[in-house]
Amino acid sequence: MINLKACKSCNTITEAAKCPRCGGETSREWQGYLVVIDPEKSEIARKMGIHAAGRYALRVK
Repeated sequence: MINLKACKSCNTITEAAKCPRCGGETSREWQGYLVVIDPEKSEIARKMGIHAAGRYALRVK
């Protein structure tokens, strides 16, 4: 089983100890899973401040 973690700064989901997108600290305690394909057309991405396609957590502790 893969241990996915989420960045505490930008909510990006990754397997790494540091976020590959912003270099922030990651956490194993996160909730919700969002896949953004086209951030320019996504209302949810706009509300969350997401500007790049990828996998994101909705809440990170």
